[in-house]
Amino acid sequence: MTATLAPSYSARLSLTPKTTLAGLLDGAWWPRSRDLAAELPPLVDALEECFGRITRVTVNPTRWPVVPHKVAVAGHTVHVGWFTEQDPDKMILLSYTVGRVDLLVIPPETEPAAATRLMAAAAVPGSVLTAGVLMSDEAATGRRMRDARSSEDVWETDGGAALPPLRHPVVGARMIPLPKNTRW
Repeated sequence: MTATLAPSYSARLSLTPKTTLAGLLDGAWWPRSRDLAAELPPLVDALEECFGRITRVTVNPTRWPVVPHKVAVAGHTVHVGWFTEQDPDKMILLSYTVGRVDLLVIPPETEPAAATRLMAAAAVPGSVLTAGVLMSDEAATGRRMRDARSSEDVWETDGGAALPPLRHPVVGARMIPLPKNTRW
C-alpha cells in the first residue's frame, strides 16, 4: 500500500521591501483554506528565509475554526496562540532574529483581483493603514466596481447603447463643395 501525499503549495505572500520606512504591516498572506495547521508550514518556510526562525504565531480565532496549540514545520515546532483583541485580519509572527512580523491575512475565498490589490496595498513601505482598514477599503472598492458593472449592463440593455434609425431620410439637405485648392 502506498500513501499519497497532498501536494505542497508555496505560500501566496507579499512582503514590504526593506527600507527605512516602518509601516504597520510587513506584508500580506493569502492562504488557500482556513485550516491553520495545513496553511502555516508553507508560510513559515517562506518567511524563515527573510526573518529567521519563526517560533510563535498569534491569530484572532474568529477567522480560524480550529487554532492548534503547536504546528510542526520543517525542523521545529511553532507555538500558536490566539487573542480576541487582535485584529481578525492580521497575523503576528515572532522570530528570534527580527522580532515581530505583522501580516494582513486575506480570506481564502477572496477573488484573485481583490487579493492582488490587497497584497499590493499591504506591502507599501511606511503605510499607516491597518489590516482592518485595508479590508474595509477593499470591500468598498469591490462594491463600487460591482455597481459600475451593473450600471454599464443596464445602459447596454435598456436601449441606450445606440440611436434608433431615422424613419425618413432628410429631404432638402445641401452639400457645400469645398474649393479644389485648399491650403490651410
